[in-house]
Amino acid sequence: MLGAILKFFGFRVVPTLVLLVAILVGWLATSDYPEGVLFATAMPLFAGKCPPVICGAYSEPLTPAVPDDKQPDPRPEGEVFKTLPSGAKMPQVGLGMCCRAGAYDHETVRRNVLWYFLLGGRHIDTAQLYLNHAAIGEAIKEAIRRGIPRSDMFITTKIWPRQFGYNASQKDVEVMLGDLDLEYVDLVLMHAPKMMHPYFTSECNSLGLSYSECRAATWKGLSETVKAGLVRDIGVSNFLPNHLEEIASLNLVPVAVNQFQWNPWSAEVWQNVFTYSQEHNIAVTAWGSLAGTAFQHTKAFTQETLTKIGEVHSRPVAQILLRYAIQKGAIVIPGTGNPKHMKQNLEIFSFTLSEDEINKIEALKDDPAAKEFMASPADPL
Repeated sequence: MLGAILKFFGFRVVPTLVLLVAILVGWLATSDYPEGVLFATAMPLFAGKCPPVICGAYSEPLTPAVPDDKQPDPRPEGEVFKTLPSGAKMPQVGLGMCCRAGAYDHETVRRNVLWYFLLGGRHIDTAQLYLNHAAIGEAIKEAIRRGIPRSDMFITTKIWPRQFGYNASQKDVEVMLGDLDLEYVDLVLMHAPKMMHPYFTSECNSLGLSYSECRAATWKGLSETVKAGLVRDIGVSNFLPNHLEEIASLNLVPVAVNQFQWNPWSAEVWQNVFTYSQEHNIAVTAWGSLAGTAFQHTKAFTQETLTKIGEVHSRPVAQILLRYAIQKGAIVIPGTGNPKHMKQNLEIFSFTLSEDEINKIEALKDDPAAKEFMASPADPL
């Protein structure tokens, strides 16, 4: 019996799995951004949706249609900003366009971004990896047509490590501008400190550069895009202090922003990166500011300390966490395709947490439940 089972797996199941993996790898390799295709496949599947990269556009977009007569609402009263090295004012609340089923369907993304602009938001955070630049560009054009100046908008995007390198980074910025249909982008981030999959081709790999040399070459390339007026500011994502020190030693365009996972439950390493960045005049954008991952926010929303603070202010827990982050000086980019939630996220300037409430929220990192929240890894290489 055991022999028959082993034979079945050895001659049927294993070869089939190998074939499927080979097909998947081959399919991904046809894209300039295979990791992006993988993301755009996995996220909708987690939500029970057939990925648009496989099945085509959703028959029913996940964000409601924007009325043709909808005009822009005023910007939030009391809105706060971070001043970047270029002098640009970066809104401390933005809309994240990653890691949810609606971030990979063209029409859903277009509606999502247009709603956000018309509700008073101005900061959009995306990346080449998310494969949604074209839809965001269409929303920008429509928002401009409805009366919102491009100069009021703040567009952040990111260059993936596959496109790292002096020449490759400059070329990728041009590609991103073409996809967005913009003359300039406000902020470009290096998406991670190094290439996650070194067996894939990249300029750095072909030149035999070390991770450190690759980061330096990329920063030199991105600095050229700033000089050319294609990018206003440049920054990084998921970088540790040693990575930031490397870049500072180049004496080129300063690091404007470091984006990484930061919330009350963040691992000590990221809490330290937060402190280091602020001490060196590097603005911090917190992804995952509502929880450990996009799949854990409901757990945070039931946390007793947060619900009690929410009751005092008559606010949902999401607003409490976002308000905590901006009072600590962070920029937040919660992602949502729901106009109601967008509006709520833009209403966090109308109340203030007390010092005692801030302390109670900070104490959550010592709660045993903190270990249940997924933390992004920190790679010192």
